[in-house]
Amino acid sequence: MEYKFTDENFKEEVLQSEVPVMVDFYADWCNPCKMMAPLVKDLAEKFNGKVKIGKLNIEENPNTTMQYGVMSIPTFLFFQKGEKVKAITGAVSKGELESALQKL
Repeated sequence: MEYKFTDENFKEEVLQSEVPVMVDFYADWCNPCKMMAPLVKDLAEKFNGKVKIGKLNIEENPNTTMQYGVMSIPTFLFFQKGEKVKAITGAVSKGELESALQKL
């Protein structure tokens, strides 16, 4: 299941999550983001129950975007026990994201 993260639910859904979390920072107009969307969806299904995977629209949620210093998209941030443990920026292979998720 792919989650939708927002400024309003970020603390509860990401920082207070019992399981590790991957957040895909994106925008609707971003072509690399569109290219990554099917991969993110596949990973959300594959890791369902083990890792919470979801998207955060940077234009609709500027506070969280600024708080984590996201300057280019797509950016994938990985959280464990409320702490950011890894960041990957740009369109990358499914294998690279999967490897990062398995390390959580």
